[in-house]
Amino acid sequence: MNHEDKDHMTQLSKPTGNALLENAQNHMPLGVADSYRYWGENNTVFVKHTQGCTITDEDGQEFVDFRLAYGPIILGYRDTRVDQAVIKTITECGTISGFSTALDAEVIALIKQMCPNIEKMRFANSGTEAVIGAVRTARGFTGRNKIVVVEGGFHGLYDEMMWKSDVDNWDSSTQNAPQITSFGTGIPEASREHLETVPLNDFAAIDAVFKRVGDDIAAIVIEPILGNCGSIASSQAYMQKLRDMCNTHGSLLIMDEVKTGFRVAKGGAQSLYGIHADLTTYAKAMGNGYPVAAFGGRGDVMDIISFSKKGVTHGGTYTANMIALSAAKATLTLLNETDAYASINQAGADIQALLSRVFTKYGIAHQFAGPDSMFGVHFGDEVPQNYRDWKKTDSGLYTQFAHNLIKLGVMLEPDSREPWFICEAHKNVDLAWLEATADRAMAEALNTPA
Repeated sequence: MNHEDKDHMTQLSKPTGNALLENAQNHMPLGVADSYRYWGENNTVFVKHTQGCTITDEDGQEFVDFRLAYGPIILGYRDTRVDQAVIKTITECGTISGFSTALDAEVIALIKQMCPNIEKMRFANSGTEAVIGAVRTARGFTGRNKIVVVEGGFHGLYDEMMWKSDVDNWDSSTQNAPQITSFGTGIPEASREHLETVPLNDFAAIDAVFKRVGDDIAAIVIEPILGNCGSIASSQAYMQKLRDMCNTHGSLLIMDEVKTGFRVAKGGAQSLYGIHADLTTYAKAMGNGYPVAAFGGRGDVMDIISFSKKGVTHGGTYTANMIALSAAKATLTLLNETDAYASINQAGADIQALLSRVFTKYGIAHQFAGPDSMFGVHFGDEVPQNYRDWKKTDSGLYTQFAHNLIKLGVMLEPDSREPWFICEAHKNVDLAWLEATADRAMAEALNTPA
């Protein structure tokens, strides 16, 4: 969300947090290690403690957390089953060696059980790294340059993917399409040379881009469910269209499942659609908060990674470190062998139901988008079908509602483009308390007695 929105949040007094921020600004730009963690001079959150589905800040305020670090927490903070597996590995083996371990293939074998779209994989350390690896592999395999991305998707913080459709400043009455702008300065114009952008669920736009540059399209990169755009989802027909177009034109379909992978289902979004990508990126939920990522897919495509002059280079000092892989193995085993998904989905469904009751009470038209484990909330009469449709929703009311929730002890991103993330630990949330809190937050947003 915009930093300006966060700076206008009305929070309780945060003397310790404010003092920590003031000190941190002597050492880091904005006083934070990640720009998106800066929520303004009086509202930047400093966490002291996490457990289950709650976080406690340095001033002692506890929050039920639906932000979950932008999605990595799938079981709960400090899940002992995962943490003990990591500690055991550190104790018995170490953290990093610069060589292979048995864990490498063990984790991939487990992923292949859950995800039939995967034949071979390589590891990475973040979603950004996974996307870089997948895109480079697609270009190496096809010998082509162009990458097609979908408006509203987010594919990491590297130059080529840091171009976006500026829907915030788009005037649909005077502009045919939003302007393509960079995330900020320092991003060379040349980095967008081979990037093509299309709206989600727009068949004509896909036909047009393939007609214009189809012989140089290496891949389409898409989040099947837009994790940075309120979980607006591709239609079944659109996903089939992309699959068919790639098959016809010799391009690769890359599904970015950094957010949806191991969160929305055992097999990720692809298992919901029944359509497989040629390459897939994973991160976030696969390690329950430990930094681990991967990309993989068809064996023949992945085998372009080699030392050959005609091969693709891939590596990284911290890639497949034992901390990350032991966390992934423990997390994926739990997701694969327990009823965690049932608990997560039930909690998500229950929370949507209580939110719907609150919105209905106040006469607010509302729609939910996406799966129960990462649902979006949109104030309007119709479920948005793409990023441009999001512009029509009442995002201002949502932001005020979210600010009030945070003040009352419910943590989320105050921007309707960010989903509500659900973890297994949310099954223990007091739903009556949450409904009463949501009711009060909406009443205050509307200046109406609860």
